[in-house]
Amino acid sequence: MTHPAFNRRTFCGSALALALATPGHAQVKSLGDAINKAGRQRMLSQRMGKAWMSLGLGIEVESARRVLDQSMALFDRQLTELKAFAPAGDTRDTYVQLEAAWSGYKALLVGTSPSHNQGKPLLEQAGKVLALAHKGTGLYEQQSSKPGAKLVNVAGRQRMLSQRMAQFYLANSWNVDTAISQREMAKAREEFIPALELLRNAPEATPEIKQTLALADGQWMFFNNALKAGAGSSKAASHVFITSENLLEVMDNVTSQYARILG
Repeated sequence: MTHPAFNRRTFCGSALALALATPGHAQVKSLGDAINKAGRQRMLSQRMGKAWMSLGLGIEVESARRVLDQSMALFDRQLTELKAFAPAGDTRDTYVQLEAAWSGYKALLVGTSPSHNQGKPLLEQAGKVLALAHKGTGLYEQQSSKPGAKLVNVAGRQRMLSQRMAQFYLANSWNVDTAISQREMAKAREEFIPALELLRNAPEATPEIKQTLALADGQWMFFNNALKAGAGSSKAASHVFITSENLLEVMDNVTSQYARILG
């Protein structure tokens, strides 16, 4: 019997769903909110790549289109917010650079239908956007003297890792740059588990956060099992897509919980 997690077709829990539904005039409310949204940009860079690969493979097509459209809209909106909130200097400069990299990435995402020969350039551009989004998140973290800032950053990075693993799994399934895809997927998997432990054992971890992390453990088990199934079948690829969305939902909630503590 298939586990109910594999039957879900409505993705995004409360935190991410709220972000997707928020009108375009939202603003960054605090430093914790800035770190959360800056970190979410990292995740979106990989989630869009995952959705593009899924469309290319013909896997979860309806969901992948929705994920791609929503993720692009959210990235655009948050980029505007973060750039406006950024102080002059390195942070502002980083978001100007991110804006340029995003323009190139967006052109690949929507310029034509996903094709195999565009897979490698797309992964490379996604990596450039990820690197700049990660730099921006770190710069916002440095502006806070509270230890909780690092936890918001780490929790937010877990969101990205969930999508990065899925993106490279699907790229490998499509025979896109297979050696790099396999290596990057394995590297992200190795980084994910110790970060969960760090979040769980942090002094700032409230009972509510620990409860959400327990849910993350369960979703990670399903996702990891799907990744281990190996590339080759459309069913396996579908499971990876779905379970990565379920894990993302929980980790986005964890990140928002830590961001609220930071203020």
